[in-house]
Amino acid sequence: MLTKRIIPCLDIKDGRTVKGVNFEQLRDAGDPIELGALYASQGADELVFLDITATIEKRKTLSELVNKIAHHINIPFTVGGGIKTEEDVSILLQNGADKISINTAAFLNPNIIQSFAKNFGSQCVVLAIDTKCESDGQWYVYLNGGRQKTDTLTTEWAKKAVDLGVGEILLTSMNHDGTKKGFALDITATLSESLSVPIIASGGGGNEAHFYDVFTNGKADAALAASIFHYKELAIPTLKNYLHEKGIPIRL
Repeated sequence: MLTKRIIPCLDIKDGRTVKGVNFEQLRDAGDPIELGALYASQGADELVFLDITATIEKRKTLSELVNKIAHHINIPFTVGGGIKTEEDVSILLQNGADKISINTAAFLNPNIIQSFAKNFGSQCVVLAIDTKCESDGQWYVYLNGGRQKTDTLTTEWAKKAVDLGVGEILLTSMNHDGTKKGFALDITATLSESLSVPIIASGGGGNEAHFYDVFTNGKADAALAASIFHYKELAIPTLKNYLHEKGIPIRL
């Protein structure tokens, strides 16, 4: 059985790590280079770097900062934010990224998924989906850092993206983001059971039991969290030992 992965996330704004609740009320969470190095040393399985305002500000991801973080870690490194072209991907891979994460640009131009998968390999292409459960009980895709609602169902977009060559999906529930009340188990399980690629659950991790739930009931392949790690509320070794004792296959 494949081991489940624990992935800290660095949301970057103006070169600093930030964290909010439901994608709003951002506050400073520390130096991304120091945090990245700390998480790698603590046994994180991967690290995700999301330049959360690159798309809104219509600029490229911070490749220099990516390079500095890459030099301080020895685990797989996924980078996202403002990636639109093959040149963008090449620059980030040259600066130490192992995988790239695409979101709004892929939704607006799904052809880039095929292009990236063909030129860099599906294993390099992570689709980030920001999703929100609306009053009708359906989960919809949101763009531009959660600012713009679409009429597209998350399940439909995810399936289309996998068919185009995406190798992994990073699913963030906007309803759960930053609440520390648990992950969105239903939509995570739906995607995990219906798609052939790994699903990374994001949004809502607040304690050890939430991670156990998302790996068992949510059927996630990996779980991503930010504030509980940044603010030292839960240490990665503690979390991993808990999961191991609960019978979850995990790399210690």
